[in-house]
Amino acid sequence: MTDRKPERRGLGRGLSALMAEVSTPTDEGTPADRSRVQHLPVERLVPNPDQPRRYFDETALAELAASIREKGVIQPLIVREKGDSYEIVAGERRWRAAQRAQVHEVPVVIRAFTDTEVLEIAIIENIQRTDLNPIEEATGYRALIERFGHTQEKLSEAMGKSRSHIANLMRLLTLPDDVQSMLREGKLSAGHARALITAPDPSVLARKVAQEGLSVRQTEALLKAPKTSTRPRPRDKDSDTKGLENDLSAVLGMAVSIDYAGGGKGTLTVSYASMEQLDRLCSILGTPFNQRGIGADH
Repeated sequence: MTDRKPERRGLGRGLSALMAEVSTPTDEGTPADRSRVQHLPVERLVPNPDQPRRYFDETALAELAASIREKGVIQPLIVREKGDSYEIVAGERRWRAAQRAQVHEVPVVIRAFTDTEVLEIAIIENIQRTDLNPIEEATGYRALIERFGHTQEKLSEAMGKSRSHIANLMRLLTLPDDVQSMLREGKLSAGHARALITAPDPSVLARKVAQEGLSVRQTEALLKAPKTSTRPRPRDKDSDTKGLENDLSAVLGMAVSIDYAGGGKGTLTVSYASMEQLDRLCSILGTPFNQRGIGADH
């Protein structure tokens, strides 16, 4: 475990400016844009070792390679100088496909980025991909918030996504690891996963949903079905309370429950699904748990 606090800062150029920089010129761009494009041998390019995305779909790469054989690499890669080579900032998939297509040179735009900016751009580029599963996308948003201090509002504005879309996706990270794995593997949809967030035991219900092929509506109905209990039924929470719970859950990446007792008093409960989440929560609160002996035997 680590007691290092998440990095909270504002990037000099800003998220929107960085995204604009990643929007590379194409053949349809202005003469000024096209003049910045150079061609470099593929062997002079090296991938970013801190690239968050490690898996490249083989079928998709083969299809892109076939397109490159016919039309070439249309969109230039973004690179930065790294010693005698050029490190790929954006476009590693195109670079890999170009090698498969036996293309010897690729168009590039050379720009100056810091190590921190390169990592941030890599996360942004991955979020923009169409084949991400909901957990990968949510993890990208969480990284931008925790590592670079961006807010949900800033992400929404810069990336053209609604704030509710970002908040709802990040709530999926409060689910147990086994449920998240089922979502990654396509055994559950994002709609199923959103319904499971409020389930007493998401793992058990997730397995039932997958085994029986239940629809999202059937899953929601299952959660609403009355259960025999000797405990009094809790009062329905108002929309403001639910909204605050959702916001806090999205920011922390953990399930948050708020229960009012009346008279301005109440209880706020944060539920963690792993020791790593507890470590992160303690770091946010400024109290590293490994200094308190918590979880020493785990």
